[in-house]
Amino acid sequence: MPERADSFVVPVALDDERVDRAVALLTGWTRGEVQALLGRGAIEVDGRTVGKSHRLAAGAVVAVLDEPDVAGPPQPDADVAVDVRFAGNDVIVVAKPAGLVVHPGAGHPGGTLVNGLLARYPEIADVGDPSRPGIVHRLDRDTSGLLVVARTPRAYDSLVQQIATRTAERHYVALVWGVPESARGVIDAPIGRSTARRTRMAVRDAGKAARTAYEVRVAYAEPTCALLDCRLETGRTHQIRVHLAAIGHPVVGDATYGGARDRIALDRPFLHAAHLAFDDPATGERLTFDDALPGELEAVLEQLTPRTP
Repeated sequence: MPERADSFVVPVALDDERVDRAVALLTGWTRGEVQALLGRGAIEVDGRTVGKSHRLAAGAVVAVLDEPDVAGPPQPDADVAVDVRFAGNDVIVVAKPAGLVVHPGAGHPGGTLVNGLLARYPEIADVGDPSRPGIVHRLDRDTSGLLVVARTPRAYDSLVQQIATRTAERHYVALVWGVPESARGVIDAPIGRSTARRTRMAVRDAGKAARTAYEVRVAYAEPTCALLDCRLETGRTHQIRVHLAAIGHPVVGDATYGGARDRIALDRPFLHAAHLAFDDPATGERLTFDDALPGELEAVLEQLTPRTP
């Protein structure tokens, strides 16, 4: 539930159930984690905070406004497969599959990319944020593609700076509903957490500055959609998905932002981090990587008919 919705209607099967047990059952969180959220007023029933022993009534609306804190540093897990495309003295480049979470968080205490990396490169434990060691940028769980990981503190500082100054290049391929009027453009709109649904992001005046450049690669006739190249100039949560939905062209398969439709069957957003370039923190050499679309996305394109000029 935390990544898909922030509220639910109590089903008949949970009528008269304690709120802490019901939320634990529906989220996969522990009773202790849910009770901590209740203790800080982060769970409401019909718009009001309640205690852990509150009994739910069928039809009541339970809103979860936050996620549990992650306890302790992540641990190595050799069972997590890691597709390493490059391993230098200072950096590692990996290709992340859709469905793999980058680092531990609420609802995902283990089994993440970071856990797999720690089993192979234990030195990253001392690099950057201890809760997400080595991580300088992220991909959403259901976004596939290239990710660079810092192996040393020097690399971490360099990569963070390169991303901040936009000298690192991050290009994505996205299939969207409809065809943008302009063949290329820049979406410049601040992004912040949605006030209506706390697990979603939205374009908001009070949000953080965000810029996404896009270019139409192919326009398709039936159903009407377009394949875009997108370039991140900033790195906000869900940025490409939010920006494209905001201009009326949500990413195909993106159930969170209006892109899941019957015309194209896809159980993940059609979004792939296809190109990555940055300067090697040690040598200054420009390193460039490209990753082809995974099979399930290629299969979608094969079903589409390009527009004739």
